[in-house]
Amino acid sequence: MTTSQRVHLITGGFPPGAPAGHDMNYARLRLLEKLGTVNGRDVTVANDYQDIERWLPKTDFLITYVAGPFPSGDGNTAMQEWLAAGGKWFALHGTSGGKAVKGEREGVAVKQMVKMEHHDTLGCFFLNHPPISQFQVAVADAHPITRGLPDSFTVQDELYMIELQDPDATTPLFTTKLEKDPSPLGFGFVYDEDTSVQEDGETRVLGYARTVGEGEIVYIGLGHCHVGRDGSPSPVDPSIDPDGKMPAEFHNVWQSDAFNRLLENGIEWGLGAG
Repeated sequence: MTTSQRVHLITGGFPPGAPAGHDMNYARLRLLEKLGTVNGRDVTVANDYQDIERWLPKTDFLITYVAGPFPSGDGNTAMQEWLAAGGKWFALHGTSGGKAVKGEREGVAVKQMVKMEHHDTLGCFFLNHPPISQFQVAVADAHPITRGLPDSFTVQDELYMIELQDPDATTPLFTTKLEKDPSPLGFGFVYDEDTSVQEDGETRVLGYARTVGEGEIVYIGLGHCHVGRDGSPSPVDPSIDPDGKMPAEFHNVWQSDAFNRLLENGIEWGLGAG
């Protein structure tokens, strides 16, 4: 790997320039602020994975916070080769998503995620998330990402339900308990089988580490934020609305001590300080 210590940050939605239900400006700024505290590192920024193969050769550390964009074709192959050669990828939140198709169930319009080649590269596939709620996160394994975190902490966030693509080669770092997806029909995404629940019937993996050749991926499903449409403040304690109604504005998890420590740990790990 190169010794340039360059970080490539991808934050954006789909279509290009759209927020796709997230406050991309906020997430981008917060991540850049944290990267800005690290001296001697160059940072490049993109909205999606377009021409990612041009940026990876001199990049040591990749951070992604996206809702829609995904690597494909030559870009996906370049990411696999970059990881195998020693690259580190800190993948956040909607990175596990990608393309969805529209359909209908029980007379209700629905969307369903499509599993694609980049999910194998990342190591997980997003199924759905229930409406924003408060839930407990358990720290499941020792890793530089978990340094300084308590054994468990509470967040207000979207609980991401992800299917691990290679469980035997994956080390869960964060988990939570949820026996059944409480999402009302028409909210979020539908799926044919809940493949995110573990053998005990209630544990869900929210974040993991996965080695790829000489490189490593850390994926964290936490981190939702979106912009308020009417200027109302984010609720102190959001709860599951029976109709899946979202709060008008939401940045709660980004304001929590645990998530901020997690982000800082991730950047230290990615730059070789963890």
